[in-house]
Amino acid sequence: MRNYIVRRLLQLLPVLLGISIVIFAVLRLIPGGFASGMLGIDATPELIAQVEARYGLDQPAVTQYLRWMSGVLHGDFGQSFRSGAAILPEMMTRFGVTAELTILAAVISWCIALPLGILAAVKRNTMADRVVRVAALLGVSVPGFALSILVILFLSLAFNYYPPLDYVGFFTDPGKNLEIMALPALILGASMSGSVMRMTRSSVLEIFRQDFIKTVRAKGASEWVTIVRHVLRNALIPIVTLVGMQIGSLLGGAVVIEQIFSLPGLGLMTLTGINNRDYPVVQGCVLFIAFIYVLVNLVVDILYAYIDPRISYD
Repeated sequence: MRNYIVRRLLQLLPVLLGISIVIFAVLRLIPGGFASGMLGIDATPELIAQVEARYGLDQPAVTQYLRWMSGVLHGDFGQSFRSGAAILPEMMTRFGVTAELTILAAVISWCIALPLGILAAVKRNTMADRVVRVAALLGVSVPGFALSILVILFLSLAFNYYPPLDYVGFFTDPGKNLEIMALPALILGASMSGSVMRMTRSSVLEIFRQDFIKTVRAKGASEWVTIVRHVLRNALIPIVTLVGMQIGSLLGGAVVIEQIFSLPGLGLMTLTGINNRDYPVVQGCVLFIAFIYVLVNLVVDILYAYIDPRISYD
């Protein structure tokens, strides 16, 4: 297992290197650079040249990239062009907000999807199964931003309730923090649960068809024991794969949800950097997001060995 983890970590290096090159090049191809965006209507060729010289944007692209990567390798993601603040500390602070939102949403998703997916498989082709499949289809089909707007509109009109806009950290005020995070986490969890529900149903049905389940039932095991001890564990691998991909995406920044609910997370930081043409912020955030995503995939692969003893990485 240790050798496998080391190999996978080494494989991350060329992936992250390729991503860094792509994002660096793409940002330079976007029409309208940082200098013209910063100066606005006052932009003149002379002023643009001065701003670019101040931030080193007048140097060759290769020189800019090597300077940036040299800093990254030393743990320095640079400073924001707009605020002048160090990027890495700000990124880690905002990642804490996104991580909390992701964990809450994942827990809600599992609490909704697993029981309903198992119920749909056990009650196949019954009314309960049809209701669950319709709910799962709605969860997959309705975008998170549309569901957010509908929920906010309903709560405001029916109960005169508006989500809090001023974010408070969990360790500052846990109660206020959970009040702020509850609604976006519930909406994200509901959106995630649709695909997890469908995967759970199909995976459980597949295990039900296996011969060893017939043997378990022939030995007199109850339906509850059969599902929990034998069916669910063998059905978890595709479910964990799907959830891992979802968590990796959310940890990269639930941009729309963070924008709607004014959560100062990593996604909102990335979006603000893009709007401001703040190259160091966008480069740092995207590279960090890529690292988190591939790291989550590695954790999911390792979990396979613990879920199914037949899988070995030796």
